[in-house]
Amino acid sequence: MNQQERIRVLIAKPGLDGHERGARVVAYGLRDLGFEVIYTGLRQTTAQIVQAAIQEDVDVIGLSILSGAHLTLTENVIKGLKENQAEDILVIAGGIIPEEDKPAMQQMGVHAVFTAGSSIEEIADFIKSTKGESADD
Repeated sequence: MNQQERIRVLIAKPGLDGHERGARVVAYGLRDLGFEVIYTGLRQTTAQIVQAAIQEDVDVIGLSILSGAHLTLTENVIKGLKENQAEDILVIAGGIIPEEDKPAMQQMGVHAVFTAGSSIEEIADFIKSTKGESADD
C-alpha cells in the first residue's frame, strides 16, 4: 500500500445480532476521519465477512459483536482469513466483550478489542499506528 491510498476498513456485524448503532457510529466516524469504510450490514456469516474483506481488498476488519458469541465468531473469521491467505488483514473487535475474554481473542489473532466507551479517535489512532500510515494521506 502506498502513501496515496487511504486505509480501507470493513465494518461487519457477524451472527444474529440485530443491533447496529455502534457499528454505524464507528463506520461513519472512521469515514469522517479519512478512512475508506465498507459496512456489510446486519446478520453476516463469518464466510461472507471474509469474502467481502478479500473482494474489497481491505486493510482492516472491524467486527462489532454484541451477541455473546464473540469468541466463536471471531475465531471463524480469523480461520477464514488464514484459509484464504489473507492473514495480512488486521482484525479488531468491539462491542460487549468481557474483559476476561480479551486475552483469548488476542491470542487467536485479534489485534485490539474496543469496548463501550472507546472513542472513534482511539480506534483510528490504533489502526493508523498499526498500519503505519495516516488515513487521509
